[in-house]
Amino acid sequence: MSIRLVPPAGVQRTLAVAQLVGAVGDGAYYTCSALYFTRVIGMSPTRLGVGLAVAWAVGSLVGVPLGHLADRRGPRRTAVALALATGVVVASFLAIRSFVPFLVAVCFYATAQSGLTAARQALVGGLVPRAERTTLLAHLQSTLNAGLALGAALGGVVVGAGSRAGYLVVFAATAVAFVAGGLILLRLPEVAPVTGAAGAGSKLAVLSDRPYAVVTLVNTVLLLRMPLLSLVIPLWIAARAEQLGWLGPGLFVLNTAVVMGFQVRAARGVTGLRAATRAVRDAGAVLLASCAVFALSAASAPLWVTAVLLVAAATLQVIGEMKQSAGSWQISFDLAPAHQTGQYQGFFGSGVAVARTVGPLLLTTLLLDWGAPGWLLLGGLFLAAGFAMGPVVRWAERNRPAAVAPVADAATALPAAARS
Repeated sequence: MSIRLVPPAGVQRTLAVAQLVGAVGDGAYYTCSALYFTRVIGMSPTRLGVGLAVAWAVGSLVGVPLGHLADRRGPRRTAVALALATGVVVASFLAIRSFVPFLVAVCFYATAQSGLTAARQALVGGLVPRAERTTLLAHLQSTLNAGLALGAALGGVVVGAGSRAGYLVVFAATAVAFVAGGLILLRLPEVAPVTGAAGAGSKLAVLSDRPYAVVTLVNTVLLLRMPLLSLVIPLWIAARAEQLGWLGPGLFVLNTAVVMGFQVRAARGVTGLRAATRAVRDAGAVLLASCAVFALSAASAPLWVTAVLLVAAATLQVIGEMKQSAGSWQISFDLAPAHQTGQYQGFFGSGVAVARTVGPLLLTTLLLDWGAPGWLLLGGLFLAAGFAMGPVVRWAERNRPAAVAPVADAATALPAAARS
């Protein structure tokens, strides 16, 4: 079975192009924003961290109502509006000079980003047949990494130059990228909004779906892997092997390249709940192995041995990441009612915001202060979550309301031209 390097032309490719354009802006923004606000504006790292934590906490709360808005008003128009709003917020950074305006802006940024993710997922659910969704999401993940890498490279040039004007150009370019990504979505057909009896009883129904909430919680535990690569591992390397400081960015490049090249292949066999829970279970085991190898890197050893261990651990981590991503995508869609995709995806996606909010403090304490035992404890947590997903998903499947039972996909009712 051959693996397509790009998704099919039509709806799927348009979604990928929009993802790529937005990701280039994101890559440049993430590379430059922290340094801009600390070095150029003069904000303390503590205030910056507090502002980002508050912003993503807010973002975790708004995903469900904004996802519900996408269901009721149509996911395409909601996604376009939120992409444009994100562009406006990023443009406002050009004029921000103090903490309070920064806090307000980043809260709006996290809000728009959380809602945009939910609306895009609702677009996938409404326009792409069930059997093709996980493969498409794998393509979108590869595209995301490609865009982030390109944006980070552009941002790196600006960081190297260190000029205020360069940072402002990055913010302006990021704003344009979000606007352009939103306008590209206008090429897609709109998914019919939920109206009438279907919409009347669906208002924030996900908040009373306890099995789905537990599935989301288990997935959030596995998402604690997210702050590892961007925050904890570089600090771990700096504390244990300062001469290998260059390896932190190198492991980020390794992760990005592997996801770009192999995420679609990793998702190929994930076509239903059974395969998805197996993928998540395997991810927990691989992430445990990764943590164990990171723990070994704390031992006294020649520098080259430490470097080999770090590369091996990061390789295992990205394999676990790809398996967990593929399984969680399938689970999040298959357990959601077809007419409530937006709010369910908004709720499931709140795990990302929670991991971004809680993860940095939790993992820096657990891993940097506790060392090797902390890594083993984290690995055990990943393993437990991976094995817990199967029983929890089966419980959620048994207790789905009638409206959530398998139904014909909205995408299958679209004309063939709209699904090409």
